[in-house]
Amino acid sequence: MSMLLTFLQNAIGQGISILFGASGEILTEKSGNLNLGIPGIMYMGGIAGLMAAFFYEKVSGNPNAFVGLVISLLASLLVSAFGGLIYSVLTISLRANQNVVGLALTTFGVGFGNFFGGSISKLAGGVGQISVKTTASAYRAVLPGLSNIPVVGKLLFSYGFLTYLSIVTAIFLTYFLKHTRKGLNLRSIGEDPSTADAAGIHVSRYKYIATISGAAIAGLGGLYFVMEYLGGTWTNNGFGDRGWLAIALVILALWKPVNAIWGSFLFGGLYILYIYMPGLNRATQELCKMLPYVVTIIVLIFTSKRNKHENQPPASLGQAYFREER
Repeated sequence: MSMLLTFLQNAIGQGISILFGASGEILTEKSGNLNLGIPGIMYMGGIAGLMAAFFYEKVSGNPNAFVGLVISLLASLLVSAFGGLIYSVLTISLRANQNVVGLALTTFGVGFGNFFGGSISKLAGGVGQISVKTTASAYRAVLPGLSNIPVVGKLLFSYGFLTYLSIVTAIFLTYFLKHTRKGLNLRSIGEDPSTADAAGIHVSRYKYIATISGAAIAGLGGLYFVMEYLGGTWTNNGFGDRGWLAIALVILALWKPVNAIWGSFLFGGLYILYIYMPGLNRATQELCKMLPYVVTIIVLIFTSKRNKHENQPPASLGQAYFREER
């Protein structure tokens, strides 16, 4: 029983950064933009928050955990949004190929994270010496009392505020996309930007806002990983392929943010399942790590056979919009 609880708790912990990335990507894709740069943006968000906390604690004689949290959170949001702005300028204004720009942004973001991670490691005294424990303590703070409830307390109330923020964000995005005028306008742009433009909807403005906002949300996944999950430390390439899992989760969730909640927990569980399975060698462990992608492919086959319109991606996804051609 205790092992099952530990597994479920770790599965949720693994899934939160994936949930942030998937929520941001769903918002972006609803505008018709396919941002494959999300993995790089998550690196950028993580290292920006860590650097801001590191320099704050370094210059402050008596750092305050809450101040460090605010500074690192703002830094992560700004740098992640900047990544989304780069993507937007290139694909919306200059109409560059979205796939190429996204892959280039991922490569840039991973390099950005590793370069600055290595730089502050030297300032901190060497690899593994970065520590922003004061700021990280604010991210890892749990609700007093509730986490001590037997069984349910550990499973539901033993996480920092970013965990709950990720779920609230996914629920809010679901409401926004389904029940607000701006959400409906955004969806119409993703389906048919020419018709939306003819109806008086400012296509480029919606695409910019959705892509930049989506990047900022995805960047919180990187911040969660370094602050809440790792406790304020950095390891080059330590984020692994969670960014790509976030993009795969968009398909599993059928472009619905609320589906991404349970999907992220499922991916988190599948991602660490090999740890809890006895008798696996190195090769079979690697096969187990492929399970989230296998599940995604199965869902793709299933939804393609059913061919229901509401389970399909936005019709204009990945296509540049030329107003002159409408």
